[in-house]
Amino acid sequence: MAGHSKWANIKHRKAAADAKKSKITTRLVKEITVAAKMGGSDVASNPRLRLAVEKARENNIPKENVERAIKRGTGELDGVNYEEIRFEGYGINGAGIIVDCLTDNKTRTVADVRHAFNKYGGNLGTDGCVAYQFKHCGQLIFEAGINEDTIMDIAIEAGAEDVIISDDGTIEVLTAPQDFIEVKNKIEQRGLKPEFAEVVMKALNETNMIGEDALKMQKLLDAFDELDDVQEVYTTAILNYEE
Repeated sequence: MAGHSKWANIKHRKAAADAKKSKITTRLVKEITVAAKMGGSDVASNPRLRLAVEKARENNIPKENVERAIKRGTGELDGVNYEEIRFEGYGINGAGIIVDCLTDNKTRTVADVRHAFNKYGGNLGTDGCVAYQFKHCGQLIFEAGINEDTIMDIAIEAGAEDVIISDDGTIEVLTAPQDFIEVKNKIEQRGLKPEFAEVVMKALNETNMIGEDALKMQKLLDAFDELDDVQEVYTTAILNYEE
């Protein structure tokens, strides 16, 4: 199945995130705390916690920091009580945007997210206004050059839902959220490492955005990423700066 390439966009966002190592650490520790609070401290039986702990390990977050976050989540240690909030709205040319937050001050977070939408040409919408444009799933992306048939055979055998071949040769493997870690591990055990691997809100229909519109949209997305309470940002827009 053919699809648009999104690897350039993901590389841009990943590079921006990697440049803010302290923010990555803060976000992951918050996610571990909430995951433990919601589903308990047993990594084996708590898929959300298992994923957060694995991401922390990949980002070289010290084990003791992870353990403290889990204990704060389960109440063994005192800590901040975080609340999950999802915002939905529209960006440049009506592109759908989802902003997921973890906050200890809902009033502050609502004001910050609304300000970012308004300042950079977007509009904060109501609950459900764009969620139907996304699918919650695991996503693994492999750069061009890997044998397509090999990836497809291994991915389907591992339990993936779909394999998408993009126009530039990049390969996208999609899984159910609860199957993501198992599929990722099985693929990596065969010597194939994805360039990107996350549980995401994947746009069902993407909007190609070029030139000035793409730059404006990037400024809006970057404004969300700068907010301390924001965990993840998803959009239906595919940004192309050079067209």
